[in-house]
This record gives sequence, C-alpha cells and structure tokens, in this order.
Amino acid sequence: QVQLVESGGGLVQVGGSLRLSCAASGRTESSSVTAWFRQAPGKEREFVGTISRSNTFYADSVKGRFTISRDNAKNAVYLQMNSLKPEDTAVYYCAAQGPNWPKKYDYWGQGTQVTVSS
Repeated sequence: QVQLVESGGGLVQVGGSLRLSCAASGRTESSSVTAWFRQAPGKEREFVGTISRSNTFYADSVKGRFTISRDNAKNAVYLQMNSLKPEDTAVYYCAAQGPNWPKKYDYWGQGTQVTVSS
C-alpha cells in the first residue's frame, strides 16, 4: 500500500504561481510512476501530467506552464504551476502506480484545492 498526501493548494491571482506537493509513504518502491489529475466543479477528472523515473508528460492544456518534478530522497512529487488561469481552478490530486497500472492508478491522495481568481 501507498499513502499519498497533497498540500500547497490555495487562492492565487491570475498569472500567479503555486507549487503543490505530494508526499508518499508506505511501499513507495513499487510506485515509480506518479501523476497529477484535477477536477473542476461539475466536470470530469482531467489528466494534468505524469512523471516516471526519467520522463515527464503533460496535457496540452498545461504544457509550458506546469512542471512536475520529484525528490526521491523525500518520497515526494511536486507540481509547479505558473501563469495560472481561472480555468486551472480545481481540486488537484496526485495518483501513484500500483498493481493495476497502466489500466488505472491504484493510489490516490485526498486532493488539494486550487482557486485562481481574476
């Protein structure tokens, strides 16, 4: 089992930046792939990006503005969000690889709210 806890969300103005953190605990050695998703009110959950041991991949909607990184020593993954827009407002979740990957991510955090105000 892997436990994930997100933090770093908050209220930010258009054009501002936030850095979200995803702290992992438990059997993290089996979860080399971590992803960020988001869900806005009334909308379906949306893929934001993912990081493996050596690669990152981003949704077109955030490419060039968001950056995912990891600190293996701290078992943490980060989502640096720059040039934020109102449409980035959502609850952001991190998810980690488990036994059912790539069909699905088995482990999820509780989410952290990001609100971008205009």
